[in-house]
Amino acid sequence: MLTDQEIRQAIQTMRQAFPDAGTTLKADTTFHFLLATILSAQATDKSVNLTTPALFQRFPGPKDLAAVEPEAVEPYIKQLGLYRKKAKYLVNCSRATLTDFNGQVPQTRKELMTLPGVGRKVADVVLAECFNIPAFPVDTHVSRVARRLAMVAPKATLLQIEKRLMAAVPEDKWLDAHHSMIFWGRYQCTARNPKCDHCPLLAMCKYGQDNVM
Repeated sequence: MLTDQEIRQAIQTMRQAFPDAGTTLKADTTFHFLLATILSAQATDKSVNLTTPALFQRFPGPKDLAAVEPEAVEPYIKQLGLYRKKAKYLVNCSRATLTDFNGQVPQTRKELMTLPGVGRKVADVVLAECFNIPAFPVDTHVSRVARRLAMVAPKATLLQIEKRLMAAVPEDKWLDAHHSMIFWGRYQCTARNPKCDHCPLLAMCKYGQDNVM
């Protein structure tokens, strides 16, 4: 497995390849960013960004969403996967935001994770992106890249991956590292047909070495 220094070197290479890596979700308020992050589960940011403008216009705040039933939300997000379940999440999340937090998006992981549709990854994304609170969100790209590069054990859980990366990377670099690994997973170390034959990290990646043989 990679050492702390090797992990940092690998992420630095990723950042050099994608120097502008950052969030690609678009939202005009913290509340809308929370909704967009919930919708991004098992969906691309691009598809979410195509969906949310009409949704956000129709439902500007938690009160607007809390006042309707999920069936009223479904037409706005129907092109996304799991749209019925996500419609329920959005409505119930809005209601909980109103009743439990006076309509304000909470600023702790524990409180965020009490909201319907919000797991640890969504909470970490909101903390880091909206409130500048250090977190290292682990999504499918981050987990795939970490496992393939042997930053973690092949069967490491998402929480184990998060803790390993947080231990190896300085806290003030967590969000940058998160984005760098996402872009690496999107465009270089892709789920299917990864570009191993011309990867600058091939020398430290046994997965890649085996893949090009």
